[in-house]
Parts: sequence; C-alpha cells; structure tokens
Amino acid sequence: MKLPSVKDLNLVEKTVLFRADYDVPLGQDSRVVDVTRIEDSIPTLNYLFSQRAKVIGLAHLDRPGGKVVKGLSLKPVAEKLSLLLGKEVRLSAEVLGEKTKRAVKELKPKEILLLENLRFDAREMRNDKGFAKRLASLGEIYINNAFAVSHRQHVSIVGIPRYLPSAAGLDLVEEVETLTKVLQNPRRPVVVILGGVKYSKIEAARKMIGWADSILVGGKLVIYNGFPKLVKKEKVSGDLKRDGEDITEASIKEFEKIIRKAGTIIWSGPMGAFEKEEYNQGTKRIAQAVVKSRAYTVIGGGDTEAALTKFGLVDKIDYISSGGGAMLEFLAEGTLPGVEAIKKERQE
Repeated sequence: MKLPSVKDLNLVEKTVLFRADYDVPLGQDSRVVDVTRIEDSIPTLNYLFSQRAKVIGLAHLDRPGGKVVKGLSLKPVAEKLSLLLGKEVRLSAEVLGEKTKRAVKELKPKEILLLENLRFDAREMRNDKGFAKRLASLGEIYINNAFAVSHRQHVSIVGIPRYLPSAAGLDLVEEVETLTKVLQNPRRPVVVILGGVKYSKIEAARKMIGWADSILVGGKLVIYNGFPKLVKKEKVSGDLKRDGEDITEASIKEFEKIIRKAGTIIWSGPMGAFEKEEYNQGTKRIAQAVVKSRAYTVIGGGDTEAALTKFGLVDKIDYISSGGGAMLEFLAEGTLPGVEAIKKERQE
C-alpha cells in the first residue's frame, strides 16, 4: 500500500496539524514512564521543522471520558517532548477555544504548540463534524503519525482529513509498509498469538482464520463469548488453568510445537498474568519459543512489549508495532479508517 507521505507535500512555513500518539504511561509522580511513543514522533517533527513549518500537536492521554481530568493533562508529555526536541513545547490551556486561537496566531516557523488532551472534549470520540471543522480551521495541512489509534473513528483521525490536504508521518508510513508486506507476502506457516483481555481480538481472530495457518489464544480471551465457536476451527487452540490466570501446561507444549515450525509470527497480548511470578510461565515460555524460532516476528501492544522486556527478549523481535489493536485490525482488514482518511480527496 502506497500512502501519501509527509515528504510529498509542500510544507514550507505552513501551519501543520500533527496527530501524534502520546498516550504514554505516567508514574505516581505524573512523570512519563516510557518515552517510546514520544520518541517515535521526533523524526517527523524534525522534518516539519526543517521545512520551517508551524506545528500544532494533537494527541490524547488515557480515557478521561469527555471531561477535564487534571491528572490526565498532556503537561508531562509537553515537558518530555521539549527535552527530546531541545526546544520549547508550549501546551495550550484548553483543547479548543479563544486561548487556543490566540496561541496558534502567535506561532512562528519551527515552533510547536501542543493542544490539551483531545479526549477532554467528548466531541473527539463522537467524530463530531462541527468539532472537526473547527480543529481543521486552525491549520493548512494535516499529518497523521498515530498508527496505534488509526483504527478509531475519531475527529483527529478521520474527521480533520475531510477538510485539509493530508498525509502520513514517517512512523505511520513505516508501520503500513511493514504490515502490508507481512499481510501480502508472509513466510509460511503464519502463526498468530493472541492474549490479553480485549474482546475485539476475538473478532480479529475470526477474520484472520482464512489467512493465518494457526491461531493460538491465551489470556481472558479464552473465556469470552465467541471463543467456543473459534475453537471448532482446527486452526485455533488454547486453554486456561482452572484459576484462569495462565494457559495450561498442555497448551504451552502445543504452542511451542507450532511456533517451532512457524515462518511468520504475529503476537498481541500476554498468555496470563505475567506480572506475577506464579502466573508468568505461559507468557515466558511462549516468548522464549518465539525468539528461538526462525520466523519473522512481529509484536504489537504495550502489554506484549512489557512482557518481552521483563524477560529480556524484546531486542530479539524483528518488528514492534506501536499498536496491538490497530495492528490486528490492519492484518484482518488490510487497512484502517485513519489510513483510508488520508488517501481520500478532501471535502469542501
């Protein structure tokens, strides 16, 4: 899939709306614990600055439910981004309003203003048309660099591109190019490993049955409605211990056998409560089997990356996608709403 890239547009001294993925973990002191997602935005931001663009950053943090939650302000993100860029990152006092408009007017080339948490405004997740128009009116060009939320039908993902020339940031381009190659020309057998607690993975598994050679399921997914129908397919397997906190020894051995023969492995979600020593064997042994295999390995999702980091194996993975849910939806559908939005011609 060929996406319009940030490098395809004339950005010289343009005002650019830049959708980043800054949904990062915060510690008890409200400081950013993991800077990976912020670091992923730096190459595109530096390219924008090289074009003397005026940048308006758009992002969300957690799920404040459409209201202002002090502890979910993007202030810690702005502070960390400022350190990484080596320049001031101003944070607006609101998502959208007169203060924001004044701050935008004051922007100079190579400067950046980060709007406050988009999800403080309920219209963001409702994909409100009026809200989309008002945000779009702040800039001249829209750049999406937030792969992890590009499966969402939100204003900052699919709404704004209706009204502005749009393109993908460098990180989004890389994600789409990599996953397209995996989808269209994988080394077989393809083994998909699914775990965690998100019910949407059951639907993704159903859609991937025709593409994957094996689907291995652990975590709470095993007890969700819909899983019994999946296990009737010979490609799908998985079983939990009686306490439901880890997969069984029989499942571990079965998974290890399948993984050893894999040509491509896609993994999203731990096999159980890996944070606890007594329940980490499923996730740990599957992780060890994955990195020992000769397969091309792709993982996605914060918990999966955290588990592999815990076991000292994350550096042995071939590709780490920034979003587990978005990765699975892309592989199941061949595209994402946010990807399609920047491919379409803008509306008047």
